[in-house]
Amino acid sequence: MTLCPVAIAVGCKKCPIFGVCPVKGIIGDYKKEEEAKPKAAPAKPRQARKTK
Repeated sequence: MTLCPVAIAVGCKKCPIFGVCPVKGIIGDYKKEEEAKPKAAPAKPRQARKTK
């Protein structure tokens, strides 16, 4: 739950004290890279169909 007024308005990463904020993961919307949802794997290229 986001309680920080800056995080609600613009997000943690745009806050002027983001680098030193001790509670960005507690009352802000910041999530560590490992905790963030992993992106979908890139789709494999389709193989061309053989023509007769």
